[in-house]
Amino acid sequence: MEDGYVKTWPRLLLRLEGACLFGSTIWAYSRFGQSWWTFAALILVPDLGMVGYLANTSAGAVVYNSFHTETPAILLLCGALARSNKTFAGLALCWLGHIGMDRMLGYGLKYGTAFGHTHLGSFSLLDNTRNTGNTDGDASESL
Repeated sequence: MEDGYVKTWPRLLLRLEGACLFGSTIWAYSRFGQSWWTFAALILVPDLGMVGYLANTSAGAVVYNSFHTETPAILLLCGALARSNKTFAGLALCWLGHIGMDRMLGYGLKYGTAFGHTHLGSFSLLDNTRNTGNTDGDASESL
């Protein structure tokens, strides 16, 4: 992992873990009986963390990652459940769902070097290519 990217099986497992998180948050959200319009409207809100990139790349990575790590969302969910607050539980589930969706799609936590440098690989918004960190030429392991 000399280039900072998770590769091969660990990368696949992290993406599978993201898919499980995404699916389980959708299931849990359905149990609270809240509006699916709300879920759809809130699922992309954590990407507002990209606003940090207006300052510079390092600040952008810090702000973006603070919106894309599971710890604050889990703490919000635990607090909401402890207080039987379905509104905040729903918000926390939307937040966790977003994180799971990003990981499932291969978007990871950002490095301060460039917007497209993440722990799950590198990507470019301009040419739509991804460097999955696989350097051995085996496409089956670059998932």
